[in-house]
Amino acid sequence: MKLMTKEIEKKLKAQYPLGNDLNAQKVVAKFFDPCSQWTWYAMNQDPEDPDYLWGIVKGFDVEIGSFSLSELQSVRNRFGLGIEQDLYFRPRPAIEVWEALNAGVHV
Repeated sequence: MKLMTKEIEKKLKAQYPLGNDLNAQKVVAKFFDPCSQWTWYAMNQDPEDPDYLWGIVKGFDVEIGSFSLSELQSVRNRFGLGIEQDLYFRPRPAIEVWEALNAGVHV
């Protein structure tokens, strides 16, 4: 599955100047490993380096930081499946996603 669309890229790059401000931006896309709890919530993308994404990552803990698009695209889990884009996810305020995940609520 293709993780990135032109529409998602456009929205992510538009939010890049907002940096890590959870109150000022939205989570634009959600990527997940279908065989684990790992989930990546993308907030922005560097227009100069499209491999650089910034967002919220839910793995063993909930963290905010950077992650690599090419790395997400190359991952294969133990069943040979790759990371997928949640096609039903709709952009929502990043602070809401952060607070829900830290409260143990699935987003």
